[in-house]
Amino acid sequence: MTDQTRWGIPEVQLRNKIKKRRHDLVAAAMEHVVKMDESGITDLMIQIEAEYERKYGKNKADKVIL
Repeated sequence: MTDQTRWGIPEVQLRNKIKKRRHDLVAAAMEHVVKMDESGITDLMIQIEAEYERKYGKNKADKVIL
């Protein structure tokens, strides 16, 4: 058994909780995706790609300050 008073234990537990939450979100989303038809899945893919590009894309327009 690991000593819970050691340095770094809360950080490890938090990281594990984040991983579990992320896994649970994906599993819940997949339950709904299984029920969708082809057009619904295609629309969802387009929305996911747009959101991914908005968050992580290398768009110079996002960094322009007016």
